[in-house]
Amino acid sequence: MKAVITVIGADQVGIVHRVSELCVKHQLNIEDISQTLMDSYFTMITLVNISQMTGTFSEIVEDFDRLSDELGLTIRVQHEDLFNRMHNV
Repeated sequence: MKAVITVIGADQVGIVHRVSELCVKHQLNIEDISQTLMDSYFTMITLVNISQMTGTFSEIVEDFDRLSDELGLTIRVQHEDLFNRMHNV
């Protein structure tokens, strides 16, 4: 099972580090990551394997929601199948 983590917001030091920390906390294996800086906006999409995750998916979403509030970013965690359905035309 996989999930997609998206991050968008003003660039600041430590975004990748903080997202990675939560991945480690919940045993989410980062399989692919793409990031870019568009003007002053940081964007990142991360594909993680959640088959070995600790805790529930809801707990993971809650932790990333808290991080989103703390850093002033938009961070979303979605199951890969939901992400794909939303982005297929």
